[in-house]
Amino acid sequence: MNGSEIFGAWVAVFLTLGIFSYLYKDNPFYKIAEHVFVGVSAGYWMTMFFWTQIQPNLFGRLWPVPEGAITGFFMKMWYGIYNLFGIILPTVFPDGGIDKGHGSHPHFIYILPFVLGVMMLLSVVSKWSWLARMGIAYTVGMAAGLRAYAFLNSNVLGQLKGSAVSFVGLPWFSLTDASIFNNIVILIGTITGLLYFYFSKEHTGSFGKVTRVGIYFLMISFGASFGFAVMGRISLLIGRFTDLITYGGSNYNYASIWVLLLMIVLLGIWTFKGDNNTVSE
Repeated sequence: MNGSEIFGAWVAVFLTLGIFSYLYKDNPFYKIAEHVFVGVSAGYWMTMFFWTQIQPNLFGRLWPVPEGAITGFFMKMWYGIYNLFGIILPTVFPDGGIDKGHGSHPHFIYILPFVLGVMMLLSVVSKWSWLARMGIAYTVGMAAGLRAYAFLNSNVLGQLKGSAVSFVGLPWFSLTDASIFNNIVILIGTITGLLYFYFSKEHTGSFGKVTRVGIYFLMISFGASFGFAVMGRISLLIGRFTDLITYGGSNYNYASIWVLLLMIVLLGIWTFKGDNNTVSE
């Protein structure tokens, strides 16, 4: 076991126990782990997004590897700008252009998202922050339109097709495959669930009894979704406990045990000092 692996194990134990320490109360260990997690996650995803989206799909389309020698005044000026960027950031703008399979001719239409992205970055400058609203408005509007279309095709139409059940040529009951009984349950659940959200009529009398059946179906659906989410979180918790047990062995210099004892002692001192300060005030 090399030193870097042991050090990584100690850091993982500290961050894990720091998050678990919130079960006691809000404390400096939890705040440290929380800030490190948020900062590292933001930096990681920003880096991943840059190297998987911006560099290949934006810069790779604006400055692809040209086919043959660069001719024409405008193209020379265009790739001259690229070479200037390459002097500053050679890893982002390698010599000769960016070869990401987007052809050999620049796609100048991508200047628009490039400019909008620069405008969004201007939000950190108070004098030019108003320009960021244009980029944000365009991005939010475009994303909303694309999401609505995708949601309509994947969810709404998919649910409509799933609700169009058949009662012909199927067995009466089956636990795994389609059956008449299962399709009846789907049909009743769909209709009663939709009627529950019909607010133009008061939910009383026979109509209220039907909508109550829809409430039961909704409760079962939400309960199953919540249970699935809880099971996923439990699996993550089991994984963290497994790592803590592994890191508590001699191969990692008993990292879990030492970090736990140190955190208990420091939390006790921190709590004792906090109580004394409260009494003195």
